[in-house]
Amino acid sequence: MKVKPLGDRVLIKTEEAEEKTAGGLYIPQTAQEKTQTGVVVEVGDDKDMIKVKKGQHVMYDKYAGTTVDIDGKDHLLLSMSDILAVIE
Repeated sequence: MKVKPLGDRVLIKTEEAEEKTAGGLYIPQTAQEKTQTGVVVEVGDDKDMIKVKKGQHVMYDKYAGTTVDIDGKDHLLLSMSDILAVIE
């Protein structure tokens, strides 16, 4: 399925949370925090407002966007104003 965001919206594939700590301990899925980083998959058509490109890793606001299931993978559809930083 192909999803193309409209306006200043961005489609992000969320990254999975770490299952193991640096010391090697496994974290149960119920105790894992939801990550706030992801990879930009698609961008909307408002080129003046959108400052990110496909493939960039970004950090977004914790309670932002709408969760979308595309081909069995979690994605997030959010506004450009909800993106906080680009991770390099």
